[in-house]
Amino acid sequence: MTDKVVVEADGGSRGNPGPAGYGAVVWDAGREAVLAERKEFLGVATNNVAEYRGLIAGLEAAAELGAREVSVRMDSKLVVEQMSGRWKVKHEAMIPLADRARRLVAGFDRVSFAWIPRKENSHADQLANEAMDDAEVVGEVRNALNQPVTESTPANAGAAIPSGPTGTATPVAQAAAAPAPGWTGAVGRPTRLLLLRHGQTELSVERRYSGRGNPPLTELGRQQAANAAKMLAGKGNIAAIVCSPLGRARETAEAAGKALGLPVRVLDGLIETDFGAWEGLTFVEARDHDPELHARWLGDPSVAPPGGESFDQVRERVESVRRDLVALYPGANVLVVSHVTPIKMLLQLALGVGPSLLYRLHLDLASLSIAEFYPDGGSSVRLANDTSYL
Repeated sequence: MTDKVVVEADGGSRGNPGPAGYGAVVWDAGREAVLAERKEFLGVATNNVAEYRGLIAGLEAAAELGAREVSVRMDSKLVVEQMSGRWKVKHEAMIPLADRARRLVAGFDRVSFAWIPRKENSHADQLANEAMDDAEVVGEVRNALNQPVTESTPANAGAAIPSGPTGTATPVAQAAAAPAPGWTGAVGRPTRLLLLRHGQTELSVERRYSGRGNPPLTELGRQQAANAAKMLAGKGNIAAIVCSPLGRARETAEAAGKALGLPVRVLDGLIETDFGAWEGLTFVEARDHDPELHARWLGDPSVAPPGGESFDQVRERVESVRRDLVALYPGANVLVVSHVTPIKMLLQLALGVGPSLLYRLHLDLASLSIAEFYPDGGSSVRLANDTSYL
């Protein structure tokens, strides 16, 4: 754990608005050693949006390191003065970003903000420029996948409409039209991730830990996959399908691919948690096998099963997948077929909440949830655990 750190952040836009990216670096208290770096290409955005995204990424990295006191240094006078409370946040697009940054600030014991000249912010500036340079790479990948490049809608295009009643699927086709202004303040057209859990297997019937094992779908599981595919085909307007490499997810995804006429791309980052020595055990069996470790695992996402993977490690790879999907499919609907833990992680990221969600949210087999991620950094959950089509 590092008690005191220095965060330097920067963001830029080539065109303002134009291809944008941010960079953030976390130093030790003496600014001698780099503890963490963050950078990301954001698509089309403004300088100010990119600056705020850099600040948010730097604060998130500091929190992950366990820092309690943070000294933030930026060459953006606007962000420094607004976060210090001396200037008001007036622009609609900045309000949700400033609120998100303030929520992160509240998690530390002390945070200070200072303006520095650009030449003193060269490390973060370099990372931001590297991120903007990634625009060409992202464009090449999109072209290779035959995916159209979709720019963000103007800053006044509005936000997502809150989801409908529980258990009722929100029409997927709504994403084809620019969303109307909403109360959340998020702007632009979001990348909408339709999160489909795989169908039933024998291990799920017996309620056993099922991670890297590869049990096939049961007859009911195949019917669940078919029902989900029929529902998704009826909604339409899905640009791509990605899935976990495990058979139960691939079989579920391929049913949807056949119904939608789309290929299925396998992404290793969507694989289920590695439960190690607990694979195939029930909750009680795992608890009895390693009582102390199992108890700690239930309350601490950094703890891993014997020979397995911690939830923090799962979150790291799932976050990487999320970033890639948002960059590759801006403003599009993407079907993500995976497992209970990666899906919960994506919902956790969209909600911006802590790890308690992993233990409190129930997701049924073959259920659909929807998370949206906006170009300005906003996010929302539109639907959770819908099974009405089953």
